[in-house]
Amino acid sequence: MINRYKTKKIYVGNVAIGGDAPISVQSMTYTKTQDVQATVEQIKLLHFAGADIVRVAVPDMEAAFALKEIKLQTSLPIVADIHFNYKLALEAAKWVDCIRFNPGNIGEQNRIREIVKACKERALPVRIGVNCGSLEAQFEDKYGQSAKGMVESALYNIKFLEDLDFTDIKVSLKASDVERTVDAYRMLRPLNEYPFHLGVTEAGTLFHSTIKSSIALGALLLDGIGDTLRVSITGELEKEIEVGRAILKDAGVIKNGVNIISCPTCGRIEADLVSAVAEVEKATAHITTPLNLSVMGCVVNAIGEAKSADVAIAYGNGSGLIIKKGEVIEKLPTDKLLARFLEEVEKEALRQSNENL
Repeated sequence: MINRYKTKKIYVGNVAIGGDAPISVQSMTYTKTQDVQATVEQIKLLHFAGADIVRVAVPDMEAAFALKEIKLQTSLPIVADIHFNYKLALEAAKWVDCIRFNPGNIGEQNRIREIVKACKERALPVRIGVNCGSLEAQFEDKYGQSAKGMVESALYNIKFLEDLDFTDIKVSLKASDVERTVDAYRMLRPLNEYPFHLGVTEAGTLFHSTIKSSIALGALLLDGIGDTLRVSITGELEKEIEVGRAILKDAGVIKNGVNIISCPTCGRIEADLVSAVAEVEKATAHITTPLNLSVMGCVVNAIGEAKSADVAIAYGNGSGLIIKKGEVIEKLPTDKLLARFLEEVEKEALRQSNENL
């Protein structure tokens, strides 16, 4: 059981972040925000992929003006991503659900005051987005692009907002590598109770981002750190949501859907295990009931793994076993095994679902 740090609960639109709220998964559109139709279509795509919140870039005033129409056509909470020009935040605040800005590139404090004032008027939260690559000069000169520099920047800007009587804050501390990212979040976490947005920035392609994000976010989640997250991938946005939710699931933060236990391929397997597991994944994708399913290619580890599985299949030479809760319930020829296994999976999912009603 993971014990999450106690954090302040804030709201981005109707999505709670922090406190006892579920850890939300976010993504960011890559359309030109001023192209309303394309941006709306991408937000809807993310909605159906399971995103809780979406961020959009606001690089110019044309994009800021487009937010009104985008908001009218979508239902996901929208975060406006602001860099350099504080006036973009003032316009965006009229329409969106949260303002994210990097203090290091907004500049003068009076500009930040104006952003805070606009957010207070509409009861919008602010995400202080600290990136190691764009720290304020005072922190980079002293600490370099380090975790310590990110933490000092965050503390400075948190205090500045608090001095303006503004506390609807969430914080992100992002580097492009695992070590600095994890160090920064761990260093800052005991020093305040604001919710944290987790992420490794500029993490690369699907392969590299999945590895970096799984290590960094997984480590932090197991420490009880994190209230919302984004997996940054150079590629398909839906994959950001898929990987993000998989990290939450495999870290034990959320418990829903099937967990497939399958053995590595080796010389002992007695069936086309790769195809079998792929078919199980596809056939069980709709199941939301938490289930442990074991798909094993031989009997060496199958019985042991089956003891902790809700339903298991163990292939043998020309035949195999269906095992439920550690008990063998049937022995069948190989060509009949998978269909029978999936039938038992559906029955077990329905049984557990009815128990929880």
